[in-house]
Amino acid sequence: MGTTRKSTTGTSTGKKDGANTAAIPDSATVQPKTLGRKRDASRNKAILDATLEVLAEIGFDSMTMDLVAARAGAGKATLYRRWPSKGEVVRDALIGMSRNSIEVDHLPDTGNLRDDLLAVMKPPSLEYSERKLRVLAGLGSFSTQHRKLYDEALTGIFEPWIRINTELMQRAIERRELPAGADIPLACEIIISLTTFRTSTQLKKFDRASYAALLDHFVLPGLAIERRNPNPS
Repeated sequence: MGTTRKSTTGTSTGKKDGANTAAIPDSATVQPKTLGRKRDASRNKAILDATLEVLAEIGFDSMTMDLVAARAGAGKATLYRRWPSKGEVVRDALIGMSRNSIEVDHLPDTGNLRDDLLAVMKPPSLEYSERKLRVLAGLGSFSTQHRKLYDEALTGIFEPWIRINTELMQRAIERRELPAGADIPLACEIIISLTTFRTSTQLKKFDRASYAALLDHFVLPGLAIERRNPNPS
C-alpha cells in the first residue's frame, strides 16, 4: 500500500499569453494566490461557493454581486470589501474549485509514477462534476472582457497541479523509473493543454478514466524518451 509524503517543491510556474485553451503557465515564478482577504475564512468560503452556484445557474453575464451576496447570506458591503468586482470573485472561485479537486499537501508515494499521478486527483461526486461543467459553460464573456483576471485564474488553477506533477516526475527520475533527460516541462504542458481543451472547449468531464488515457497514450510514453538538443546543428 502506498504512503503519502509532504510536498516540498517550490512554486515554479507562471503563464503565457495566448488563446483561451493555450494560456498555459510557463516556468516563471508565481506567488501563491490568496483567495480574498485572510480574515474570516468560513465567510470567504461561503461567498466563493455561492459564486459557483450562481455561475452554474445563470452564467457570468447575468450574475451580479447582489445575487452572490444574497446566496451567501452576506452583506453586499462585506462582499465588496473582499472583492471589488464580480470578475475578481469569479477568478478566486474558479481557483478554489480547482484546488478542491486535487491533493496539494500530501503527495502519494506508491513507487509508480502512473499511480502517483492518478492518486493526486480526488474522486469527485457526480453532482460536483456536473456543477463544474455548468460553471465552465457559464463563463461567457469572462475570458474575453476580463482577460487579465481570466489568465490569473488559469495560473492559479494550474500552478499547484504543475508543481505537484513536477515533483512526482522528479521522484520517478531519482528511482530510475524515468530517464534523467525526461522532458518534464513538456509533459506538464501536454497535461494542462489537453485538460483545458477538454473541459473549457469541449465541455467534457475530466475524470480519472480520461486522465488515465491521457497518461497512457501521451504523457508516459513521451517521458520515456530522452530530451533532445533543440539545436538543429
